[in-house]
Amino acid sequence: MNKAWSPEHVVSKAQAVQLIQEQFPCLSVSNIKPCGEGFDNTVFKVNDAYVFRFPRRELGAQILAVENRFLPLLVSKLSITIPEPLFFGKPSTDYPWIFTGYRFVPGELPRNVSLGQRISSASILAKFLQTLHELPISIAQKYRVPFDRYGRLNIPKRKQQLQQYLQQLKSVSFPLRYHQIENIMNTVPTNPPMAPLTVVHGDLHCKNILVDSSGTICGIIDWGDVHIGHPAVDLSIVYSFLPPEGRKQFFAIYGNVPEETQRVAQFIAIYVAVVLLSYGYDYQDEAVMKIAKDSISLALMTQ
Repeated sequence: MNKAWSPEHVVSKAQAVQLIQEQFPCLSVSNIKPCGEGFDNTVFKVNDAYVFRFPRRELGAQILAVENRFLPLLVSKLSITIPEPLFFGKPSTDYPWIFTGYRFVPGELPRNVSLGQRISSASILAKFLQTLHELPISIAQKYRVPFDRYGRLNIPKRKQQLQQYLQQLKSVSFPLRYHQIENIMNTVPTNPPMAPLTVVHGDLHCKNILVDSSGTICGIIDWGDVHIGHPAVDLSIVYSFLPPEGRKQFFAIYGNVPEETQRVAQFIAIYVAVVLLSYGYDYQDEAVMKIAKDSISLALMTQ
């Protein structure tokens, strides 16, 4: 099975400094440190004020271009802080793709957030997604935000992929509630209910959420998968971040969502968390594995 996170080109710290200083001489790099990596980008924090993302593969560069066009508009419209692109790097002889520098968004990954703290973020998350999903898609189209090109709600395809990831985890005896996960996988509606198309973040999981010192959501990062699509893609975060009581509060503000759409969102939450868990295991990243395991446990919670 090909791994979605296999890189084509990884930028080193030295190369990042070189690219930044060559293309942005007004920005003197006094300190730089790695601050994460994902499937698509290698990320550095610069001067404690900016974050630079360098694509690790061609796909990452393609979706970064969408961010560059659309995020400046969203910064002023959303209730949660998101990255604001400020520096737009170009391909060079030493690096084949565009790269981007953003204003740093403070916060931490939700590694040790209690159920009560999660519930306190339900209204914040609901208002954020309500605003995003109500944004006219005609505006997004003007900024060339794409429609879903990757079949994110192709449930038969996702079920097959999920089964493969589960088999890999079973092969190394990784402890998971496999029976419950497989029960949800086997009973999720194959054809998601129709819903009005909306602007969606597209990759809204707990590795792309930041919380403040009180454990409250304060930032949403990594917008490379933003697209026009089915809201269930984003509603998966309701299951991977919130316990049942928080979900009630979320939907009371966000609005009514059909039960079948909620079941699809729950399945997507589990699918994404298992993929993240496999990624974390592959890199032996304890923080990512913890976030992923917490997300799976939350998604399996019932009333």
